[in-house]
Amino acid sequence: MEQPHVMRTALARIMPGQVMITGTVERRLVIAERAESEWIVADLSGRAHNTRVWPAWARAHIALDSPRSWLSSATITAEGVHRLLRPRVLLTALYRPEIFPLPRFPLGISDLARAAREALAGQVQLMDMQLGVTMNRILASIEQDRPDILGVSATFGQHDLLTELLDAMFAAESPPMVLAGGSLTARNERLLLHRYPGLLIARGAGEPTVQDAIAHWHGDIGPAEIRGVGYTNGARTSGTGLLQVARRRTATVGNRAQADPLPELDLLDLTFAHRGVAQLESSRGCTNSCSFCPRGHKGQWSGAAPESFPDILAAMREVFARYPDISRTLFLVDEEFIGGDAGAVSRALDVAATVHQAGFRWESSCRVDQVVDPAQDRAWHIDRAGMWRRLCELGLRRMLFGVESGVTSILERFNKETTAEQNALAIRTLSALGIPTRLTYITFDQLMGRDELAASYAFQGRTDLLLRPLPHLPVEAIVDGVHDEAFVAAHRTGRPLHTGISYMLVSMECLIGAAYTRRVEAAGLAGAVRPSMGRVDADFADWRIGRTSHHAQLWVDRHFPLDYTLKSLEKLLDGESRRQVRGARVVIKDAAYTLLGRMLDRIDRYTIDIPRPDALDADLLAAMAHGLDDLRHRMTSTVGAVAAILPADAAHILRAEYTRWHTPTGWQLINAADPCGT
Repeated sequence: MEQPHVMRTALARIMPGQVMITGTVERRLVIAERAESEWIVADLSGRAHNTRVWPAWARAHIALDSPRSWLSSATITAEGVHRLLRPRVLLTALYRPEIFPLPRFPLGISDLARAAREALAGQVQLMDMQLGVTMNRILASIEQDRPDILGVSATFGQHDLLTELLDAMFAAESPPMVLAGGSLTARNERLLLHRYPGLLIARGAGEPTVQDAIAHWHGDIGPAEIRGVGYTNGARTSGTGLLQVARRRTATVGNRAQADPLPELDLLDLTFAHRGVAQLESSRGCTNSCSFCPRGHKGQWSGAAPESFPDILAAMREVFARYPDISRTLFLVDEEFIGGDAGAVSRALDVAATVHQAGFRWESSCRVDQVVDPAQDRAWHIDRAGMWRRLCELGLRRMLFGVESGVTSILERFNKETTAEQNALAIRTLSALGIPTRLTYITFDQLMGRDELAASYAFQGRTDLLLRPLPHLPVEAIVDGVHDEAFVAAHRTGRPLHTGISYMLVSMECLIGAAYTRRVEAAGLAGAVRPSMGRVDADFADWRIGRTSHHAQLWVDRHFPLDYTLKSLEKLLDGESRRQVRGARVVIKDAAYTLLGRMLDRIDRYTIDIPRPDALDADLLAAMAHGLDDLRHRMTSTVGAVAAILPADAAHILRAEYTRWHTPTGWQLINAADPCGT
């Protein structure tokens, strides 16, 4: 049911005429030709046709004989048949498997496929480079099938793949309408429109945009009526002979004005076959504007209604059933799961209950001020602590929190609207409540001073933040106890905080359009624009920290594919095998923290006012070589022990990546940093 092209192929073998499959996964619509101008229309959900919200064009061109039934004969005009068949839409997602070895279900293009099928117009195909599709295969498919509309999703690190595809499209004699979206295209809108004047850039979530693009292809609306795009009105040559492109933008549709953000599931089975994980969104947008996060294409927070999920969860459960060895875990890739609306707690609990009742555990992300908020009273904190405990009972497997720093001056620069003390109290509260967490943390930023870096290092090493789970204590005792150092001393685990940080040694990414980037530019530290990562190169106010950040990124990139493989396997597993994989990641975190301490020691051998980068670089490389030798020894035994208890295919993936990692190489950047740390 989740793969309409498979259904269509099967039905075409036994039906006398044309067969079209449209509608969304929970309400597939089969439209089959019985004779000339005679059709049968079947709603495979079993619901009556008159309960569907039919688009205006369909009401004008499809006449059902039995609208109160799920099955009806119908008369469809020639224009109606044309709209059911066209446009042919190909949605593609780019990817670099050498950096990210294991895939994630491609929500971006899957959401767009749903929007197109809701309009009942055209036929949609999806191709994702995560799932064994090469660029050559995409180009060959375009050459063979001649799609009318090509949608391309691109994110950080994929600019060269994007331009390779777009170069081929716009060099063609009759190119399709091309719509590009994703985090990277939002950052590079100006550059892309200058290079490809015929391109449409999606500036928002994309569902209204793809529906309008289909309407534009049919001639129903003009380009200025396509919601949420950047485009040009053509190119012209100025008197100086330089190419001038007049850019235009249309208004985006706010998250609150859109339908619930649900996907089609065409690629879910293939994602599992490639050892990937399932993703959904229960909300979009955020309740804050961190200075390092460009907000333009993400929008304000809006949560989906819990009652919109049961059908899609049931469809996903059917796919999961084919893969009994994959953990029944959904990853809700929200920026902020709880939200700031009235009734936020009850909605969060309802969403969790809905997912849990469907048989899934789940993970997501949210802000620290959903745990501890100095502006709120004790009763609020007790209520929130109760909510967190209840979320665990309703299947919460882990929650990501963007801590980002343990130094208040840095948090102010990041506009996190949190403090170091608030972060500390939140971490204590969550650990005492038994909430499994992932914490993101930015170790280096271009505007930081040496003392800030030292304070950040000290925060990452604190052993008074991660407390033992205390399920026997009432939430009131925990809310009060995290402020009491005697309580903390009695219940601390002794584990340093860095063992709970998702990725160590992360440096600030100065993304194009971010408020933090503007501060860097104002300080005279901005450098070249890097389209591949949608960012601006930047120097550091303290040259010593700049050199340390650079070498820390070399360290991160050297180990990233192995760490990412472990992280991805952890998502697929449950029980003891999952615990062992997490332990292997802690070995990598320990090595990174030890290296950071050695790097700080090297920094203090130099003064800020006398730059000696070559000498410091040599010292840092020596520290890294020492750290790598230590890590190789530890990982050899660690990977051997972990692989021994993994399922055979997971063990094969891990051993292959470990062999690649263990093979001696130089230090080189791969631009794999994820600026949001997720």
